Amino acid sequence: MSTSALLRLSVLSLVWGSVFLWIKLAGDGFSPIEMVLARLVLGAAVVLAIGFAKRQRLPKGLATWGHLGVAALLGNTLPWLLFAYGERDGSSSIAGILSGTAPVWTMTAAVLLGSEKRLGLGRLGGIALGVLGVVLVSAPWSHDAHVTASSLVSCVLGAVSFGSSFAYVGRFLAPRGIPVFMLAGGQLGTAAVLSALAAPFLGLPAVHASAKATVALIVLGVVCTGFAVLLNTVIITKDGPAASATVVYLMTVVSVVLGGVVLDEPLGWTVIAGTAAVLGATVLLRRRPAPVPAAAAPLSEPAAAAPLSEPVGAR
Repeated sequence: MSTSALLRLSVLSLVWGSVFLWIKLAGDGFSPIEMVLARLVLGAAVVLAIGFAKRQRLPKGLATWGHLGVAALLGNTLPWLLFAYGERDGSSSIAGILSGTAPVWTMTAAVLLGSEKRLGLGRLGGIALGVLGVVLVSAPWSHDAHVTASSLVSCVLGAVSFGSSFAYVGRFLAPRGIPVFMLAGGQLGTAAVLSALAAPFLGLPAVHASAKATVALIVLGVVCTGFAVLLNTVIITKDGPAASATVVYLMTVVSVVLGGVVLDEPLGWTVIAGTAAVLGATVLLRRRPAPVPAAAAPLSEPAAAAPLSEPVGAR
């Protein structure tokens, strides 16, 4: 891998791995819905501006926008809200680790949607290892648990929603050939509309944000959402999807390190072991099962399922 490719991967891993740090800092001055709405508006503005500059056009058709609405709900509005709520009384590092379990839920959703026909022992082991990671992070046997029940539930549900969105986009949107920035920007814009509609019901308290919280929110929207989409697209184009997938491993580690170093969050053995389990699960789940020999494969099924597509810049 070239030096420039390594630099791109390092920067994107740092940007996406820092998301949970910025959520924690922005949460000191903004409510979860305020944070998510601002982040979506800023991110959508950056991504759509890039798309329009490249002369890409938004998709047409009610069916396409209906699928974008579901993808926006599953991949942005709901998980980002849940992680923001989870970090109100939980650590950023735990949120980052639990976010790393998304591939477990992506694979589960892909099976339910029919995108994946065969899992294989490796992927089944990956799912089990991912669940083990959640158990280790929660450490229910410990009297000094570093995560509350509400924080754990919020972050796990956020990861489930986030992971399910990958499978949904791969099943219903990726085959439509929507230009990448219009797909990502349309999803972010739709999520912003959904968040705006939900805001009156979730409450919009008066903003008393510090400079630190405001800067964190701007970084979260412009850099971690908008700029990250651009950089991820460059990596996929120049270095390939496999290189982009490497970011998933690295960002989990980055989130844990930043939480411990910057926010002085506890890094006990269960946190470290849970991180290792989640990383191991991700590796196993990204391996494709061996194809069934042609003579043994059922005539009605392809020998190997098509790879999953992931929405660009959904972190």
